[in-house]
Amino acid sequence: MQRMLLLIDHISAVVGKLFAWSVVVLTLVVSYEVFSRYLLGRPTTWAYDAAYILYGALFIMAGAYTLSRNGHVRGDVLYRLWPARVQAGIDLALYILFFFPGILALIFSGYEFAAMSWRMNEHSSFSPAGPPLYHFKSLIPLAGFFLLLQGIAESIRCIICLRIGRWPQRLHDVEELEKQLIDEQHKNIAGATR
Repeated sequence: MQRMLLLIDHISAVVGKLFAWSVVVLTLVVSYEVFSRYLLGRPTTWAYDAAYILYGALFIMAGAYTLSRNGHVRGDVLYRLWPARVQAGIDLALYILFFFPGILALIFSGYEFAAMSWRMNEHSSFSPAGPPLYHFKSLIPLAGFFLLLQGIAESIRCIICLRIGRWPQRLHDVEELEKQLIDEQHKNIAGATR
């Protein structure tokens, strides 16, 4: 089971890191636009569309990667004080009540949204270049699929934690800086008492 969870984490990591390269391309696009607009006095007709498409692709496709690293924002003022089984129970309930219905809605609505865009051969109306948008909109149900896959893995982690009382391993766990500082402080205190 652990091997399957780590495989799903790996898939999410590959997709997230692949789309992370959008930042490099986005930086080049914006830099070229600034150079062309302000130094050459010739703004491009395509940079605006390229920028929001690249940023949107990065944002939507990084969700599963972030979930695999337990990196989404969480109001964990109380959460981190709870035992692992309580955390897992709360997480599992939230996945069932909110996450899965929301992700399934994203997949089905996103599919219809993308299919309609393909049928009408949709192009951007925000700039004279008018690049096609159907490729970009096809990422919506795809991102939903990867989020669903990672959500299943996270739910299985919750069930395992409810059974054994501790969280199963994940690829390169995200660790709060506060926890690192507390662990370091405990080591210093232990070293000083010897």
